[in-house]
Amino acid sequence: METAAETNVPSRESATWVDISVPLRDGMVHWPDNPEVRITRVQALERGDDATVSHLSLGAHTGTHVDAPAHFVQGAEGVDALAFDSLLGVARVLEIRDPRAIRVDELKAHAVQPGERVLFKTANSSRGWAAQRFLPDFVYLSLEGARYLAERSVRTVGIDYLSIGSPEEGVPTHQALLGAGVCIIEGLDLSSVSAGTYDLVCLPLRIAGGDGAPARAILRRR
Repeated sequence: METAAETNVPSRESATWVDISVPLRDGMVHWPDNPEVRITRVQALERGDDATVSHLSLGAHTGTHVDAPAHFVQGAEGVDALAFDSLLGVARVLEIRDPRAIRVDELKAHAVQPGERVLFKTANSSRGWAAQRFLPDFVYLSLEGARYLAERSVRTVGIDYLSIGSPEEGVPTHQALLGAGVCIIEGLDLSSVSAGTYDLVCLPLRIAGGDGAPARAILRRR
């Protein structure tokens, strides 16, 4: 009997897309100074209305989302102008062992290459999204690490909590990446995927001139 590899037909496992975006929920955790997440049912079939309709109120950087250069670089492009190839294509999930930060030494050990899309699976994946409150001690990309990735001309970086940068150095970390044309995906849920190479699809909402936008992100192992 021919195997999937012999017939060039993807196996069931390799053909399966995994959702790595966080479900949006009323009252979900958000960045402390950002708008709260409110999802309100304003019409409902069970109440006799003709349709079910919800009202959404949330910040652009809620849950799984993409940062546009305009988020931290004055006069830069909005989320609607991002290149599709930053958010579609081959990506590598890197497991980060450091429990506090993603540092240059560990990045060098992973031999990050120019043009790569890299998604960081940290301790956040096992604790961050299970918490009902914001966790200020999340694992973040160090400022030196951001500058290293920018120098390496990485295409895209993603992380499994609400910010790529720490609360203390978030601004210069974002500026180092966005100013160098590196696309940032934040708020990923990588708890169900392991390190390796994947096909990535991540599409943010097309908000005209937006500083960022919620996104749906999926992976398929290669």
